[in-house]
Amino acid sequence: MEITVKMHSLDRRTRIWIQNEAQRTGASVEEIIERLIQRGIAIERQAVRTQRYHDLDSLAGTWSTEDADTFRAAIADFGQIDPALWR
Repeated sequence: MEITVKMHSLDRRTRIWIQNEAQRTGASVEEIIERLIQRGIAIERQAVRTQRYHDLDSLAGTWSTEDADTFRAAIADFGQIDPALWR
């Protein structure tokens, strides 16, 4: 799918940078803008993948030693592999 985009009111420094980059690389202005958009999308995707959540921060450190020991005992079997299940 092809999309046509018109850009209005780019600041002078941005226009000059894009034009200089096009001349420097031998690419068209459109190619430079496409590369910038692709880089921006890649950065945004990476930011989503590495986003940290803090909604459970208030719970951190609230368990007593006894609570932690009880939890560890309850999940101890999770680390065991039952060979019968893999046949």
